[in-house]
Amino acid sequence: MYILECSDGSYYVGSTWDLSTRLDQHMSGTGSAYTSGRLPVALVYSVESDSIREVWEWERRVHGWSRAKRRALIDGRFDLLPGLSANRQATDDGP
Repeated sequence: MYILECSDGSYYVGSTWDLSTRLDQHMSGTGSAYTSGRLPVALVYSVESDSIREVWEWERRVHGWSRAKRRALIDGRFDLLPGLSANRQATDDGP
């Protein structure tokens, strides 16, 4: 599972077996319709697993997160994650 930060400041969450190739695709504009219109992109987070099911479930979970919760994950602020649940209406002081 990986997170890209797009040129407009938005985050793209995806998963792949080959991160290097997938990043090349995103950076060339062929990775996804979403990122192709928001180049350049930068890899800001990635995690590996041998279980495709685990990675897919993790990706689906992060897709539902707020920007603030994704930023906490990217920054390694795992202590903030429980308090940033969607039902707590977290705010984001990001860029």
